[in-house]
Amino acid sequence: MKKRRIVIASVLKPVDDTRMLEKMALSLREVHNYEVIIMGQSTDNIPVHPGIEFIPFKIAGRFSIDRFLIPIKILINIFKVKPGILIVNTHELLIVSILSRILFGCIIVYDIRENYYRNIRFSETYPTKVRLPLSWWIRGKEKLAARLFHHVILAEISYATELEFIGNKFTIIENKAIPPRASSRTSSGVHKLLFTGTISKSTGVFEAITLATALHKEDSDIRLLIAGYCALPKIRAELLERIQDKPFIQLKGFYQLVPHQELITEIENADFGIMYYPPSPHTSGSVPTKLYEYMANQLPIITWSNQPYAPKITEHQAGLLWDVPEVLIAKMKTALFYPKPVDNVYWEGKKFTELVEKLFQ
Repeated sequence: MKKRRIVIASVLKPVDDTRMLEKMALSLREVHNYEVIIMGQSTDNIPVHPGIEFIPFKIAGRFSIDRFLIPIKILINIFKVKPGILIVNTHELLIVSILSRILFGCIIVYDIRENYYRNIRFSETYPTKVRLPLSWWIRGKEKLAARLFHHVILAEISYATELEFIGNKFTIIENKAIPPRASSRTSSGVHKLLFTGTISKSTGVFEAITLATALHKEDSDIRLLIAGYCALPKIRAELLERIQDKPFIQLKGFYQLVPHQELITEIENADFGIMYYPPSPHTSGSVPTKLYEYMANQLPIITWSNQPYAPKITEHQAGLLWDVPEVLIAKMKTALFYPKPVDNVYWEGKKFTELVEKLFQ
């Protein structure tokens, strides 16, 4: 049987992005009649996987000219390979997708990983003056384009009610964790704290620093590793100033993305993961991917009682809620975590491949 071709494309994500490669592409590879092509930004060590081709583009900054050229490059390559299904995960490829459908009948799928309207309007990514008009422009573009998409995938349950333009042609496939490696956890102490993912005010990195500092005063062996990418120069400068006199806080990545497998290794080696998202409209309904990854790898979590996922952590004995430092330290040393594995935290690969098969019919 001739293999059917699927393109998964992004503008800012690297070609080895976890959701595009490790979740979507590798799930499709298990169905042997698919040929998968991933288009995105280049990375230092592009992996090799049979049945998966990578088309990388020059790394582009969030505000660079190259960023606006990548959609054109992606369009040219889509015309060359002519996929049966095109999956895009950014509003910047909506017009590219529609052109692909019009010109050669490509099935187009919008994988919504962000509520762009809320993210742009309420986060610190863009200058204040442009946030509202830019968020309106993107939401208007999504509303118009949604009518021409064959299907929409939602990475968050909350998007089903937040995004009224998607109608009823959507499937929720959350950005859950990849099953961990066997016997992966190597740590059973209390001193190695970890913060992973995007480094910004809106992801709680400064609260993580405050927490680690308070705990370090109680126990000088406490360490914090902040592993992730910080895109905004202003936040970088503020963070570096905050930790300049704190040698117990270390950075990994910071100026560039940290490969996902390296993050997983840090999760395996850590004692506790710190999670906190300052209350904001753009994160209120979201379930952070690292919640699934920490739980899948049985990493105890420290969070705050005002977080929407706090009851889930308490229910599964997956961590602790913020308390006065001396009490929290005592609980970290004596509490029992993960008496049994947590269900429903893994990527639903079968659900994804069944959707793709249905779209091809």
